[in-house]
Amino acid sequence: MTTLKALVRQGPGAQIAFLPEPQPDLIAESLVAFANAEGGTIVLGVHPNGTVGNLLMEEEADGALREALALCRPPMQTQWNSQETPAGIVVLLRVERSSDLHMLADGRVLIRAGSENRPMDGPALQVTAANKSLGDFEMEPVSGTTQDDLDEDIIQEYLKKRQQRSPHGTILADSQMLEQIGAITSDGIPTVSGILLFGKNPQTYLPHSRTVFVKFGGERPQGAGGSFGYGRREEITGPLARIVERVWRVTWEEMDKKAVVKGLTREEQLEYPQFAVREALINAVCHRDYRMRGSSIEIRMYTDRLEVISPGGLPAYITLDNIVEEHYSRNPRIVNGLYQWGYIEELGLGVDRMIEDMVAAGHPPPVFDAQNHRFTVKLFNRKDASKVIPEWEQDMNERQLKAMQYVQANGTITNREYRDLCSHVGPESLRLDLADLVEKGLLLKIGDKRGTRYILK
Repeated sequence: MTTLKALVRQGPGAQIAFLPEPQPDLIAESLVAFANAEGGTIVLGVHPNGTVGNLLMEEEADGALREALALCRPPMQTQWNSQETPAGIVVLLRVERSSDLHMLADGRVLIRAGSENRPMDGPALQVTAANKSLGDFEMEPVSGTTQDDLDEDIIQEYLKKRQQRSPHGTILADSQMLEQIGAITSDGIPTVSGILLFGKNPQTYLPHSRTVFVKFGGERPQGAGGSFGYGRREEITGPLARIVERVWRVTWEEMDKKAVVKGLTREEQLEYPQFAVREALINAVCHRDYRMRGSSIEIRMYTDRLEVISPGGLPAYITLDNIVEEHYSRNPRIVNGLYQWGYIEELGLGVDRMIEDMVAAGHPPPVFDAQNHRFTVKLFNRKDASKVIPEWEQDMNERQLKAMQYVQANGTITNREYRDLCSHVGPESLRLDLADLVEKGLLLKIGDKRGTRYILK
C-alpha cells in the first residue's frame, strides 16, 4: 500500500481522500464514490495539508469502518493498514474499482470526480449502471485460450518499457506480473485485456477489436467523382500496441504534407497537427467499449476532415460539457498498459492538448459527437493563417510573452525593464526566463553586467 508521505505529497484527488476524523457517514460516501469510479485510498486521521487530526486507536478505526460498510449497498471489499506517525496512528483504507454499482443506505449514488464525491442521477446514472451491470469485462477470461495464445516477444517488450518508465519498481516473475496487471487469471487463463494487449492473434477471439481505415475522395462517404467506393481501405489487426502504430502509419501516409523551410532546415508540415491525430486514435483504442462485439473502430478520412469513430458512448459521468476537465477510464487496464508502453504521456490531459494544438495551428477546435452507441472525434483541415499561433509563443510562459512583446515594440529590453514588467516575480526567475529565450534563439544578449540588454535575434 502507498506510504502516507507519498499520499500527502499528491494531495486530495480522483483516488485520494483525507478524513481527519473517522466519521462513518463520510467514510461511506468516499467508499461508494471510489468503488463506482477508479478505486482509491482514504487517509483516516489526517488533514489534506498533512497535519494529523484527532488521535486514532485501531479499534476505533475498525469500528468506524464497520459502521461505514453497513451504510453501503452492497458493501465492498476493503484493505486497510495503520502507520505510526510522531503524532499518532494513521489508517490507510483502500477500496478497488467495483464491478457492481454501489449506493448509500439513503439511496444516493456517488462517484469520485476530481477531489469530490458527486451525486449521480439521470442519464449519467443509467450509463454507469449499464457499464457496471456487465461486470469487469477486462478481467473476464477468454474462453478457449491458454497462455500459449500470448506473444512472448510482446510481453518482453512491454516489461522492458515498464521497467524504463518505473526503474525503481518491484521486479516480479513474468507470470506474477501478468496476473498483477490483470492479463491472466489466478488459474493462468488470459483475460480480455491480456488477449488485447499481448495476444498473438487477438482478433481470432475478439474480431471486433480490429480498426478499419477508409479514405474517401470527397466530403461524403463515396469515391472520387461521386462514384460508389473509396480510395483506400485497410483492416488493421494485432495486439493493441501494434494497432496504434499501424493505424498512425496509415493515417500519416494519407495526410497531405508540404515542405516548409525555416532558416537552414526543411520541415514537413502535416494536414493536421500530429499530436491531435495521435490522441484521437489512441483514445479510440483505449476507451472504446470492447463489449460491443458488432462494431470496430473506424477512421474515415475525407477531403475536409478526419473522423475517428469509437464504439460505445461516453462512460460513467463523462459528458460533452465536462470532457476536458473530467477523466474516467472504461478500460483502466488497457489504458495503463498503453501508458506503460509510452503511447500515453500524461493520463487525462490529452483532450486539452488536442484542442490547443488544433487551434494553435489555425484549425477549428475538434468537434465531439456523443451518441449512446458511439463517440466520434472530427478534426477539420480548414486553416485560417491569421489565427496560427507561432511556435515560439506556444512554448513560453506569460512573462516571456510580455518580454517578447516589449522587445518588438521597443527594440530592446534590459533586466531592469523586465523586472518593472513583472514586479511580482523574483529576479532569479526573470534571469532564467531571459536566458531561456536566448537559448531558444529568439533573443540575442548584448553587453555584460549592468550594461546587458536583449534584442531580437
